[in-house]
Amino acid sequence: MAVYKRGRVWWMCFVHEGRFVRKTTKTTNKKLADKIFNKVMADVAQGKWFEKLPGEEITFKEMIGKYLAEYSSRSKSASSYRRDSSLAAHLLGVFGDSVITRVTPRDITEYKTKRREEGAAAQTVNLELGLMRHCYNLAIREWEWVRENPTQKVHREKVSNLIERWLTFEEEEKLLSASPKWLQEIFILGIETGLRQSELLDLQWDRVDLRRKTLAVLEQKNRGKDTLPLNERALEILKARSRVRHIKSSLVFYTQNGTPIHARNLLRAFYSAAKKAGVRGIRWHDATRHTFATRLAQAGVDIYTIQKLGRWKSISMVMRYAHHYPESLRPGVEVLDEQRKNYITNLSQLKKEGPECAP
Repeated sequence: MAVYKRGRVWWMCFVHEGRFVRKTTKTTNKKLADKIFNKVMADVAQGKWFEKLPGEEITFKEMIGKYLAEYSSRSKSASSYRRDSSLAAHLLGVFGDSVITRVTPRDITEYKTKRREEGAAAQTVNLELGLMRHCYNLAIREWEWVRENPTQKVHREKVSNLIERWLTFEEEEKLLSASPKWLQEIFILGIETGLRQSELLDLQWDRVDLRRKTLAVLEQKNRGKDTLPLNERALEILKARSRVRHIKSSLVFYTQNGTPIHARNLLRAFYSAAKKAGVRGIRWHDATRHTFATRLAQAGVDIYTIQKLGRWKSISMVMRYAHHYPESLRPGVEVLDEQRKNYITNLSQLKKEGPECAP
């Protein structure tokens, strides 16, 4: 235990609860540094000293800013970064000026209630709290600002995974007729490949192989790469796009200036087309990825193949999407009719052969 000089400032080191602690005295005066050190030692001996964490002087806004600048913008795709920024905006409206060590589970629970009263979906609230949880985890493990994560004591909102909406072929035709050409192309490729919205907007030509009729998808979470086959309709879209590539962009889909298409603009155009076409209660995810999986299931494609084509992590996740409509299940119950017919036929045959043969 001692006072030592680092640069022009005096520091102190001591053992507290079995842990070696180094703290600055924030002074260049040796005598003052000694007094500060002696005061701290007296507090330690009496059990009155508590280490002040850096997070006690850091606001929630500063934590979110560091997360977006140093983690989200560097480790995630452009679309994911935009989503994080949007989620952060809601959190900042409530917690922005709060010191991060003073945010409590009760504060977070009240935030959940407020967001649901505003009409936010359960999944949206969970995404916002997920971002908050990740920020605090980094503040604990890497930045050493805090010791506890207040979100860990707050339950996630219950989300219903039962999704019953997908496009019929008639609805698809109506939507396409009401859509501009640029939206039609993205929309069709989404239906025929099951690509997520961000994967469609971030798709680049170095991931497309027109000769082999394949498309490579870079997974954002595990950094892996999946190569998917393309059907003829998807291939036609990509061949058409390959003839009008932008000289300044490697993107498959882009704006007139060669810049990426913003997700908000895509959704704005999609919902405008849906309203014009009279197709109600449909989301982009339902109209593309969900329709892709549902049509495969209705055509009799096995669940394992659907999982691989859609790149879902588990079979249970595929089951949320692969809904059968009643007609696709009819052959299952018609088997019972066939069994009864066979029984009656066999019984009639036995009776013809003689009463002694009948059961």
